[in-house]
Amino acid sequence: MTPLTALLTLADSRLPTGGHVHSGGVEEAITSGLVTNLETLRAYLIRRVRTQGLVAASLAAAVHAGTLSVAVADRETDARTPAPAARAASRAQGRGLARLARRVWPDHDWTALGRTPHLAVASGAVGAAAGLSPEQTALSVVYTTMTGSATAAQRLLALDPGDVAALTFALGPLCDDVSSTAAKEPADLSDPLLDVLSQRHSERERPLFAS
Repeated sequence: MTPLTALLTLADSRLPTGGHVHSGGVEEAITSGLVTNLETLRAYLIRRVRTQGLVAASLAAAVHAGTLSVAVADRETDARTPAPAARAASRAQGRGLARLARRVWPDHDWTALGRTPHLAVASGAVGAAAGLSPEQTALSVVYTTMTGSATAAQRLLALDPGDVAALTFALGPLCDDVSSTAAKEPADLSDPLLDVLSQRHSERERPLFAS
């Protein structure tokens, strides 16, 4: 498998890691009236990519490059994820990715990841095993941060799939820029609104998405 093929596979929404049951906070944003149409979805995606996407991608790139060990990166991810619900969602998806990695690369030593790594940490380790560059690993994290929420919003708001696809294409240059920045060093910013949405969602009865 070439690095490009690996990158495309890791960015595929059909990858069985559990990502399809997470909305990245957009379900709560819709419930709260913050995202109501394509225009407000665009604003939400930009905000999420520039904050949570940047942070997660930067930690993944640092793990990939060996700048941070898995154990240190796991603690750094905890420190950068204030909402307990967001930490739980990250570990749930990280567990799914680690489980898949053990199937795809059975001869690789995955011991350091443990059972429930954060998604960013697992992404960094998997990107290295797949032969990607740190920036490609960062790009896969940023891209799926965007598309996961975009797909969830499409379903929840019954948006035209073509319109949502066109929106994700338009945000491609932003994903490139953010992943390039993420590959340079770990980012340490956060977004209180997204943290609040994540925590509020976990307390709501019968949400459609896990996060």
